[in-house]
Amino acid sequence: MVDRNDSFLREVDEDLRRDQFLKLWQDYGVYFIVLLVFVLLGLGAYKWRESRGLQHEEQTGVRFEHAMQLATQGKADEATRAFSEIAKEGPAGYRALARLRLASEDVKAGKIAEALAAYEGLAADTGADEVLRDFAALQAAVLRLDQADWTEMKNRLTPLAEEKRPWRAPAREILGLAAYKAGKTEEATKLFEQVLSDRSSTAGLSRRAQELLAVLTDAAAAKGAAPLPPTKDGAADKAPPEAAKKRMDGGAAPNK
Repeated sequence: MVDRNDSFLREVDEDLRRDQFLKLWQDYGVYFIVLLVFVLLGLGAYKWRESRGLQHEEQTGVRFEHAMQLATQGKADEATRAFSEIAKEGPAGYRALARLRLASEDVKAGKIAEALAAYEGLAADTGADEVLRDFAALQAAVLRLDQADWTEMKNRLTPLAEEKRPWRAPAREILGLAAYKAGKTEEATKLFEQVLSDRSSTAGLSRRAQELLAVLTDAAAAKGAAPLPPTKDGAADKAPPEAAKKRMDGGAAPNK
């Protein structure tokens, strides 16, 4: 008897649930269908945009490679036009890379002011990848090394030289050269030692750091023995040795 009552109650409960569902469907079924249609349309649009984006990125990659080939072949004008088009209409990553290449071409052409403005513009672009932004800031600092004072170089490079920043090793190298130029040999020594102890430093960076530390050691020894010979204007020459400076030109940061 109990089992029969339980079975009857279950049937009643199921009927009530069925009636409630049918009533809900009658009242709101149209809205549910409309909502489902919008969800499916949105998903389809997202997939379409995703596919189009991937296709656009692949096409831009081919165009970027072609522009690189033009630059390698010495066709500077054609390469500049190709990079300019990518910088205007390409995906974010390729736009930033194209801007870097355009700035590099300006440097080769002796257009230092234009290159500096381009690097600084990319460094300030919050929409660009942080690695590329830091690289642009580093290149801007390299261009300013000969003209800027110690304060400017410190302001430019100190953030880039912090731990976990992607270009910290070359940033410390350039900052060390700026310190040497400003006569701050202790800071220069510390920075070059940081380059040597950093596992992210390339073989070239480590070699230059060793050479510059040797220069600083020799300079300190010479200073203790005798004063540096005066230059024509009577001031001691504090500029880095020309050989060391030449090794730095174009080698402050790893290749893009």
